[in-house]
Amino acid sequence: MPKLKTYKELIVWQKSVTIVEHVYTLTKNFPKDEIYGLTSQMRRAAISIPSNIAEGWSRETRGDFAYFLRIARGSSSELETQLEISQRLTLITDTRYNEVSELLSEVSRMLNAILRKLPNR
Repeated sequence: MPKLKTYKELIVWQKSVTIVEHVYTLTKNFPKDEIYGLTSQMRRAAISIPSNIAEGWSRETRGDFAYFLRIARGSSSELETQLEISQRLTLITDTRYNEVSELLSEVSRMLNAILRKLPNR
């Protein structure tokens, strides 16, 4: 199996960038009074996922990579919660919720799989 040259080749990074695109599209239609609430929180959590994958990769040690993958996983859980709240407040449709939630679950599973394969520290 060839060694990857950049984090951009990681499928988990690519899928997490797709999540960012979805979140920006979703939150574009949120009420203006949510600009500093859910809109901002969801965008920051979404951006944090690929950003932390990239930062961890760039640190070039397995321990650092694992540390930043755990942060990305935490941001994924934050976003999962915020999506749930948005759905309950009927800010997003069930269809859009399911679409983004499924992709987010896939990214979370991928992060967990990578973390399991990395040696401790």
